[in-house]
Amino acid sequence: MKRVAILGSTGSIGTQALDVIRAHHELLSAEVIAAHSNDALLERQIDEFHPPIAILSDDAAYSRLSSRRKFPSTKLLGGRQSLIDAATFDAVDIVLTSMSGFAGLEPTIAAINAHKNIALANKETLVAAGELVMRLADECGVKILPVDSEHGAFFQCLNGEDRRAIKKLLLTASGGPFRGKNQSDLENVTVDQVLAHPTWNMGKKITVDSATLVNKGLEVIEAKFLYGVDYDQIQVVVHPQSIIHSMVEFVDGSVIAQLASTDMRLPIQYALTYPARIASTVDRLDFWSMQSLTFEEPDLETFRGLKIAYEVGRRGGTAPCIFNAANEIAVGAFLDGRIKFLDIYRVIEGVLDQQPIIDRPTLETLIVENNSARSLAEKIISAL
Repeated sequence: MKRVAILGSTGSIGTQALDVIRAHHELLSAEVIAAHSNDALLERQIDEFHPPIAILSDDAAYSRLSSRRKFPSTKLLGGRQSLIDAATFDAVDIVLTSMSGFAGLEPTIAAINAHKNIALANKETLVAAGELVMRLADECGVKILPVDSEHGAFFQCLNGEDRRAIKKLLLTASGGPFRGKNQSDLENVTVDQVLAHPTWNMGKKITVDSATLVNKGLEVIEAKFLYGVDYDQIQVVVHPQSIIHSMVEFVDGSVIAQLASTDMRLPIQYALTYPARIASTVDRLDFWSMQSLTFEEPDLETFRGLKIAYEVGRRGGTAPCIFNAANEIAVGAFLDGRIKFLDIYRVIEGVLDQQPIIDRPTLETLIVENNSARSLAEKIISAL
């Protein structure tokens, strides 16, 4: 039995992880489930899975749930520190970090320090602090098992391979809902249009990031740290059908690809059960019904989030952290109707232009610079 802590159990990845645990309850158990403020859904999850520990990091949400319910077999905890502590409990074998944004960094580091393997769904952790996190994982003997569809694909393609034989990581992208559009087409797009992703069902923030190609940029930076390659070895390939989840080209010219249906439960399950590969309930590919698999170059001028990501990744230091922080604030402002879609890029570029970059940052420096970038982003948004 592998005992799992799910940080972000009420989000898209967290709920699908519980689907996996539900389907394989003889192999997996939810020992800890943690959410930020969705006390209603967390309550239902407690009633079904009876985890020993459940957490609401938002104080108001914790007060709501603790005042209306007592759980006979679950200890309910509240506050940000409880979330960090959840990653270190002795009864946990693997921690699924599925919280959105920079907030996942400290719990991930706490889990690594406690020698817990990480099923990583929070790409911002490696974007903001990739060098620090990977060095710490190596020192603690901790496995970082990627949950992203694309990085799960790389992980499988590289299983048993010599990393020195990598020629290129071919990172696939659907192109999002606006593939083929130009900037004038995007000036007045609505939130509903942005959230209408053609192939994947994801949370709102990551769906917006997919539309701007910022998400693909975050994955580029993540790939650099996960697989130890240079940025020149990471090539983004637009693949609208989303059947090939990513590919690896080797020095001999061979290319190995991982194909599957567009169901996040598959990479979640593989990360949680690794190194075993067990049966799943996801839809199988029907090769007879596939009419074509097509590939395109990304449009870096219209969707310049990807171009910016390569630039900040190569710059290093606090640049990726600042990029991520500015994007999180800008996406939130767009979803709230405070800025337009293309303003997301303007906010990111404005913050990067104004905030100095610090080399070789510590965790404390990253926290300070993340907060500074968020404040600066809000000022830029107010002036738009």
